[in-house]
Amino acid sequence: MKKGTVILLSIVVIVLLIAANGCSTYNTFVDLNENAEKAWANVQTQYQRRYDLIGNLVQTVQGAADFEKSTLTEIVEARSRVGSIQLNANELTEEKLAEFQAAQDQMRSALSRLLVVVEQYPELKANQNFLELQAQLEGTENRIATARNDYNEVVAVYNKAVKRFPGKIWASLFDFEPKAMFKSEAGAEKAPNVQFDFK
Repeated sequence: MKKGTVILLSIVVIVLLIAANGCSTYNTFVDLNENAEKAWANVQTQYQRRYDLIGNLVQTVQGAADFEKSTLTEIVEARSRVGSIQLNANELTEEKLAEFQAAQDQMRSALSRLLVVVEQYPELKANQNFLELQAQLEGTENRIATARNDYNEVVAVYNKAVKRFPGKIWASLFDFEPKAMFKSEAGAEKAPNVQFDFK
């Protein structure tokens, strides 16, 4: 074979190997992205479940005529804020996820205050519908935590793939961006100060 032919064949082989690597990497990114989107959909499903349960809870609590209106107003407003934020898996930037998480945290906080205030209403605590909704909400909070952890695990795998070399090159060529992960609330790393007064 002539020297020019060998060089041309070598170049063709190298180009084919690079193209094959690019195709394989692209397909891996697509698979990992789909996993992240599925995990995000699972997170949203659990948040939607809580959103729906809270509507039922508010209706049940409104039956207690002397129940504190400010607490109900607060939870209805928090629920409205949560319902107004629509975020899909392709928009998971740090800023948008932080906004989403802040609205969800406000909802959880308002719900916690509602459940504390309920302790002052024995007729409401004895209401079977309320007790069932409360148990379902507790279970949903656990499901939300699990779905968020699962999402973070899937996104960690995806983010590693798009940040590592040579995947980073292909990710930038094919427009695959890292996705944001859920983080704990500010100050969550500090242990609460619990004091008992036995006097």
